[in-house]
Amino acid sequence: MAALEEGQLAPGISLPADSGEIFHLESLRGKNVVLYFFPKANTPGCTKESCEFRDASRKFTKANTVIVGISPDPASAQAKFKQQFDLPFVLLADADHQAAEAYGVWKEKSMYGKKYMGIERTTFVIDPQGTIKKIFPKVKVEGHAEQVLAAVS
Repeated sequence: MAALEEGQLAPGISLPADSGEIFHLESLRGKNVVLYFFPKANTPGCTKESCEFRDASRKFTKANTVIVGISPDPASAQAKFKQQFDLPFVLLADADHQAAEAYGVWKEKSMYGKKYMGIERTTFVIDPQGTIKKIFPKVKVEGHAEQVLAAVS
């Protein structure tokens, strides 16, 4: 699939949330959405990134913005991660990586010489009409939430 570009309509998402209920991205029309894809719940980089979004969540709310995190973890792992770090936003379980593929973030990665498929840490800012306003590819965790906040403000 071709990579998504700013200005395109964001692909629809219907996935299990940390609550166990099915979440539909379309339900957030009328608000800005920060959709951040992360590789694995409860790992150092993903925890830091999620906690930065948590710590800035009031600022995002003031900017009419909803934060949504997505990883391939099952909903039960997302729920545990959310509770452990008191994350005030929904986490989605993309176990079959359908959303990651639709957003072009399911990529071949390499660690210690081994190749495998996984999430390339990427954040999408979606405007109230459902259009991709900004893409942050290959995210560096430190200070990322503030960069994203600047894009929605």
